[in-house]
Amino acid sequence: MKNEPTRRRFIQTAALGAAALTSGISKASASGLKPGLKKKLPPLKLGLMTYTLGKDWDIDTIIKNCTETGWVHAELRTTHNHGVEVSLNKKERAEVKKRFEDSPLEAISLASAFQYHYTDQAELKKNIEGTKEYLQLAADVGAIGIRVFPNALPTDVSREKTMEQIGKALAEVGEFGYNLGVNVRVCVHGNGTGNVPVIKKILDYSDSDHVYVNWNCMASDTEGEGLESNFNMVKDRIKGVHMHEFYSDYPYRAFLKLLRESGYKGYCNAEIGASCEPVRLMHYYRTLFLAFQNEI
Repeated sequence: MKNEPTRRRFIQTAALGAAALTSGISKASASGLKPGLKKKLPPLKLGLMTYTLGKDWDIDTIIKNCTETGWVHAELRTTHNHGVEVSLNKKERAEVKKRFEDSPLEAISLASAFQYHYTDQAELKKNIEGTKEYLQLAADVGAIGIRVFPNALPTDVSREKTMEQIGKALAEVGEFGYNLGVNVRVCVHGNGTGNVPVIKKILDYSDSDHVYVNWNCMASDTEGEGLESNFNMVKDRIKGVHMHEFYSDYPYRAFLKLLRESGYKGYCNAEIGASCEPVRLMHYYRTLFLAFQNEI
């Protein structure tokens, strides 16, 4: 009788363990997985950033080439041949929106050149107001987001002051974009601003939930405590990605693994050089993109 409580506890614990195991097996079976196996993550999605490759293409050519090669998103750079600019009238904007909505592409974004580091406050205001005009354009043509720049740390003022100024400017345009349903993505780019810890400080200064990061796949991403540490600083704020030439020594395989495991749902846009055989290049680039994710 002395051992009865111990025996009873053992039987209860064993029963609970069996129930948990059965439940786990049932859940795994329901999801089509074997017990202990993780669900396979979907591959990341590829898009085109038209800074160089695609800069001379009109909208129909962008849609045709991306569709033919399995690229599902286009980020249209301002000033390029596609002509998606604030000068478009209401009817023209509606036509751009319909052309992309009727295409096989999933979505589009816009890439501006607005930046917020200027010591000249009139120039700063001009860029803020210009961003707002561009955000309205983005909303009108159905774009999901826009790219902006920091874009430097001038030597004649303190670094902290400039980072705070950039952050506050981003908060203003970020809120404006949020009210239009368009996200604002600040690129990891520029003289002194092209590294992740600086971008993280700028985000902190913005004190805004509506300012996001455009990861830019630069050599500086591996500095300091390394790629994973830098990625983790901003992983929950990444809404856009720019990739470059895959023959570089950037750790694309490791980065794409981190991005995929973070639950990133956006697009990875290739910002690569032009080619005399652009469609052939796009086929090869997509193949490597999938290979880096162990999808082929």
